[in-house]
Amino acid sequence: MIGSSISPRNENFGQVIQSYYQLTKPRIIPLLLITTAASMFIASHGKIDSFLLIITLLGGTLAAASAQTFNCVYDQDIDYDMRRTRKRPIPSGKVESNHAIIFGAILGVLSFSLLAIWVNLLSALLAMSGIAFYCLIYTPWLKPHPTQNIVIGGAAGAIPPLVGWAAVTGDLSWSAWAIFLLIFLWTPPHFWALALMIVDDYAEVGVPMLPVVKGAENTVKQIWIYTLITVVFSFVLIYPLHSLGLIYLGFATILGINFLIKAWQLLQQPEDKEMAKSMFKYSILYMMLLCTGIVIDTLLRN
Repeated sequence: MIGSSISPRNENFGQVIQSYYQLTKPRIIPLLLITTAASMFIASHGKIDSFLLIITLLGGTLAAASAQTFNCVYDQDIDYDMRRTRKRPIPSGKVESNHAIIFGAILGVLSFSLLAIWVNLLSALLAMSGIAFYCLIYTPWLKPHPTQNIVIGGAAGAIPPLVGWAAVTGDLSWSAWAIFLLIFLWTPPHFWALALMIVDDYAEVGVPMLPVVKGAENTVKQIWIYTLITVVFSFVLIYPLHSLGLIYLGFATILGINFLIKAWQLLQQPEDKEMAKSMFKYSILYMMLLCTGIVIDTLLRN
């Protein structure tokens, strides 16, 4: 293990805090929280309890931070080999592997305890299932092997809205699973666009992401197909589920058209990394604004 063989290089307590904070990959977490909140607003018909919202989002934050910390431990050798990730806390020697494992475990226990005590057991178990799937199935098994790894692995990132729905209702309805599936379908075009941007890094360390194994042309075709399916599927929350109305329809239509335009442009220029970067950034914006549309729709309708 890379991290355990290097003495820590933090110079002061502030840097120690910063290093552990970086282990959680904090830039990833806000999008997970937005999907959780959107699900909670639909489940509560816009009449959400603010304390429940805060506690659920805090529990979700801790669960996501735990999963990302364990991911950093497992991927430390790959991170050391890739120039882009070599300065992360473990490969750079700022955090030891065993300390990171303890930190990740503490975050997971705090998440489960918070949700189980203040929310309900189902939401706590769902949050733990997300950690388990990400750490025990996606990271060690799916990521290094099949080219369709991110398709199956997308289930981990789609669990937060289930946690949010369960927090409000104590169960899971068809609408909850629809949001889960929407994020599941959105994940491949989102992540493969990133993979196209950094394909050289993945190839260098032998991670069989789709563009490494099948090439850019095949990847952009897959991105186009999944984007089309995602946009079409986004409307099931209006019909046949009748969970949302005209405001969400407007958001889904405008955002979906632009998402398809981005995917089509990338399909015409599969080797253009700037186009892949544009697609990646828009995919984040798409999901954030779509969830914003969900919140606005539920608030104004109720």
